[in-house]
Amino acid sequence: MKTNPEIFKAYDIRGIFNQDMDEETAYLVGRSFVDFLKPKNPKIVVGMDNRDSSLMLHKSLIKGIVEGGGTVFDIGMATTPLCYFSVVNLKADGGINVTASHNPPKYNGFKITKEKAIPVGIDSGLKEIKQSVLKQEFKRKGKGKVIKKDTKPDYVKFNLNGFNLNKQKQLNLIIDTANAVPGILIPKFFKNSNCKITHLFSKLDGTFPNHSPNPLIKENLDSIIKEVLNKKADLGIAFDGDGDRVLFIDEKGEVIPSDLIIALITEIILKKKPGQKIIYDIRSSNIVKEVAQKNKGKALGSKIGHSFIKAAMRKNNVVFAGELSGHYYYKEHYYCEAPFAVLFTIMKEMSDKNTTLSELIKPYRKYFDSGEINFEVKDKKRVLISLENKFKGEGKISKLDGLRVDFTDWWFLVRASNTEPVIRLVIEAKDKETLDQKTHLLSDILHS
Repeated sequence: MKTNPEIFKAYDIRGIFNQDMDEETAYLVGRSFVDFLKPKNPKIVVGMDNRDSSLMLHKSLIKGIVEGGGTVFDIGMATTPLCYFSVVNLKADGGINVTASHNPPKYNGFKITKEKAIPVGIDSGLKEIKQSVLKQEFKRKGKGKVIKKDTKPDYVKFNLNGFNLNKQKQLNLIIDTANAVPGILIPKFFKNSNCKITHLFSKLDGTFPNHSPNPLIKENLDSIIKEVLNKKADLGIAFDGDGDRVLFIDEKGEVIPSDLIIALITEIILKKKPGQKIIYDIRSSNIVKEVAQKNKGKALGSKIGHSFIKAAMRKNNVVFAGELSGHYYYKEHYYCEAPFAVLFTIMKEMSDKNTTLSELIKPYRKYFDSGEINFEVKDKKRVLISLENKFKGEGKISKLDGLRVDFTDWWFLVRASNTEPVIRLVIEAKDKETLDQKTHLLSDILHS
């Protein structure tokens, strides 16, 4: 079949299997990636999630790399952060994880990095790979080889460094891995802990029969919230399909907004090492910036998306970053997603202070927010220009990512979707009355 050019997104390759892409696409991606990398016979880490189509794509991808003259480090079933870690740990020239992240079962794709787990996005190589795949023109040909590697033990050891789960206060944890690949790591991490673990949907099933592996959709958290309340658990932890995002639920069954987790981790880091820089995505609450300043640190706003944030972290020597979507990054983790490091930090803080997650988060619940509201619009560019003109001179304008306007007691951000005729709106205010008033105001403008 012909590969659909639309599968090449801003940060990865993703589409419907056997409709937008197939095994031939995987082979072509392998050949193209070998050409893209600088070394003549590159070493490439290849992993995969547990979707029904992943093994087929994995095999064809490896075939393409080998026939291009590359050496494959086959790490088998892997979360995306494990794949990133393996690229650095094995001193590889690049890596590809076969995954469609949190998308429904019919989707699949590829997340790609260069050496040191540096992301390959549309502006950093994916455009070139796309052209090569579509033209099916390759420079290199050779006979590479496949070396099987199990990097999970090293990854577990790396993440547990500095944490002793056996000596902390015993916590009752509910963990939901949605029948997806993060489930393979839970027994390994908690093997020697004194935690009481209830592991929901631990059995790998690429059809995701219980719920889709996207914890940002509220109904996908119904099961874990119910279990947290029924079992009087201390903490709920929900992973996405490829394990690079994590959401936390407190003992009351409340889902903790990720920007408040960013604020908590920021405070923990800066109390130990003042003066450090952290990054938050531009949708995040003002509390993140305030916590950083209060603890003698510096908070930098960033464009949304892992490739932008990782580049900004490297450029500015940033120790920690987070996104509202549940991605958390550490410099010590090669500027990559580190969901388990965040989890273990939260657990240690709960243990050391002998308190609940709701109490830890309470100081950061200062503002009221709308969440992300979507509006269908025909001309996204015109809407953004119109909003900018309307509020020019009234508030501080930033166009880092979409349009953000800050006022004394509230702010709003509007961003255009890359894939749909949709504008996304986020509002934060100092009180509920202002939030309701401004939500009504912006909604009327966007609807008109």
